[in-house]
Amino acid sequence: MALGDDVLLDIEDEGVATITLNQPDRRNPLSEGISAGLTEALDEIEDSDARCVVVEGSGGSFSAGGDIESMVEGIENEVPADERVRTLERSTNELMRRLVEFPVPTVAAIDGPAVGAGANLALACDMQLATEDAVFGFVFRQVGLSVDAGTSYLLPRVVGENVAKELVLTGDIIGADRALGLGLVNHVYGADEFDEQLDEFVAKIVSGPPIALRHANRLLGEGLEKSLGQALTDEATAQGIVFETEDHEEGVNAFFEDRDPEYEGR
Repeated sequence: MALGDDVLLDIEDEGVATITLNQPDRRNPLSEGISAGLTEALDEIEDSDARCVVVEGSGGSFSAGGDIESMVEGIENEVPADERVRTLERSTNELMRRLVEFPVPTVAAIDGPAVGAGANLALACDMQLATEDAVFGFVFRQVGLSVDAGTSYLLPRVVGENVAKELVLTGDIIGADRALGLGLVNHVYGADEFDEQLDEFVAKIVSGPPIALRHANRLLGEGLEKSLGQALTDEATAQGIVFETEDHEEGVNAFFEDRDPEYEGR
C-alpha cells in the first residue's frame, strides 16, 4: 500500500506491519510528506490486526533527519520563525507523540544513516535493530540549530544526561558498535544476516499474547514517570484486564500441557 509516494505500508497476514520511508534520493528526510505518510500509516495499522510494526528506510538510509530543502526555502523566502515552529509542531512533533505512545510494539530497522530527527525517529520506536553499516548522529549543530523531534526527552532516557549532552554538543557521528554499547540499539547484525535476524526477532513478538504485550509495552513506557506505588497499582489494573482474556487461559493451559500457546488476541 502506498501512502502517497513518500511512505509505503505492507500489512502481512502473519501480523507484521512494515512502514518504509520512500524518498531514497534524499535519504528519507522527515519532510512534511514523510511525516504525514507515517502518521497515516499508523492510523491504518491501529485499525488492523497487526501485532508488531517495523519502521525502515529505503535506499540504504534510515533517515537523514530534518528536511534541508525546506530549511533553505524558509531562509530564502524569509518565512517567519513562528510559522516554521507551527509547521514543526504540526508535522514532526505530532508524529513523534504518536509513535512514542503507539499501542502496537514498534521496531526500527536501521541501515545507513539515522541522524538528527531521523535518529529520534528510531528512538521513538520501542526497539532498535541495526546493520553494521548504520551510523547515528544528533547533528543539529551542523545546521546551526538547537534540538527538536524529542531529542531532549528521548536521548537522556536511553544514554543518560551526560552522554546525551556529549552527542548533541559535539554532533559526533557514531557507528553501530558504539551505538550498541550506549544502548541506542538492541542488536547489531551483519548486512548478510540482518533480514533473517529481523524476521526472527519480530516473530517472537508476534507469537506473544497481543493484549498482554500491549499493556506491558505501555506500562514500561510510562514507568519512568511514575512512583513505585503508582506503577504497582497500574500493573495490577492491567493484570485485572488481562486475567479476563482467552489468551491468558490459553497460556495457562499450554503451560500445563507442555506445548506452545496459540494466542488469538482475545
